[in-house]
Amino acid sequence: MDNDRRLLKILHIDPERTWGGGECQVIGLLGYLARQGHQNHLLCHPGGLLIEEARRAGITAFPLRVRNDLDFRPVFSLRRLIQEERYDIVHFHTKRAHALALWLGRAQPGVRFVVTRRMDYPLRRNWYNDCLYNRKVDGVVAISRKIADLLVEGGVRRERIRLIHSGIDPAPFQRRAGEKSSRAPVVIGTVAVLEERKGHRFLLEAGALLKRQGHQLKYRFAGTGSQRQSLEQIARGLGLGEDVEFVGFVSDIASFLSTIDVFVLPSLYEGLGVSVLEAMAAGKPVVATRVGGLPEVVDDTITGLLVPHKDPRALAGAIAVLATRQGLAQEMGEKGSGRVLQYFTMEEMAKKNEDYYYELLQLQLGWSLKTAGEGAGRVGFQE
Repeated sequence: MDNDRRLLKILHIDPERTWGGGECQVIGLLGYLARQGHQNHLLCHPGGLLIEEARRAGITAFPLRVRNDLDFRPVFSLRRLIQEERYDIVHFHTKRAHALALWLGRAQPGVRFVVTRRMDYPLRRNWYNDCLYNRKVDGVVAISRKIADLLVEGGVRRERIRLIHSGIDPAPFQRRAGEKSSRAPVVIGTVAVLEERKGHRFLLEAGALLKRQGHQLKYRFAGTGSQRQSLEQIARGLGLGEDVEFVGFVSDIASFLSTIDVFVLPSLYEGLGVSVLEAMAAGKPVVATRVGGLPEVVDDTITGLLVPHKDPRALAGAIAVLATRQGLAQEMGEKGSGRVLQYFTMEEMAKKNEDYYYELLQLQLGWSLKTAGEGAGRVGFQE
């Protein structure tokens, strides 16, 4: 902790029930901030994995249900909480959380509102988004240049946007790197929620093409989602029923990655691609689609191969290259691991968020700001 900075009191809001890359970032950010001495509170879904992980990590977490973008029922309790606890920063980590800012007003003098934008969907130019991004928050974190550009196209003033790439803790992945070592048959793996936007169907279609070409490959899909039954049916229909394994939710991603040779992410949309960062940290060569922030992560032909989205033929061709050229695959995996260590660590991501908080607050030693310990022990939130 720098001597010229005061400790902060920060409220984080992520009401999503499902677990994804965003929730991983929240846990990593909270862990870093706590180690720096800041006081953090988290509002999250009472039935979600995030609240379990937070409490397991010793983070003060309280339940919050937000049904949709127009659900303003929690607003009164949230406004009261902000007033009583006198937070310095309120960080909205999802779109649904961000929508609450529309109704909050300035619940506490001096508090700064920050939102992180993780999805690379286009932002519509309308009064609602202008209000949410240009008036109701003080700063916007974009996790990729692609997202930052889409925000600007949607009317968000560029000076309000801070680019902060997502990050990972590479240590557990490096410890397991190289364990599979391309034993036959070659295994193609992916880690992503089983939803249409992740493009699993195109990976299955690519697998069918590869099988007809004589490639003997296996596939492992980690993740849960609404498309599982449909994808299982597609796999059987394509003659891949014996070749594809749906392993469900995986808590130990490093162990899963140690069982595969090539990592594939065939997304239609992707904010940045945390699962790709994890695969690269584990020394796996990557095939990914050229969408969202993935080109910022995968250095094409150096750490992996990028292909057009919704193109099973191009996907199959890239997979075939890495499945048959072991030396190239190993070289790409090694370079990918180095790239993650240089640019995409959780520590780097969290430090940049912390710096941004201070920039928004313009804090310097001597300012009349409470310390983070003030008011500790009396926090509570009632939905």
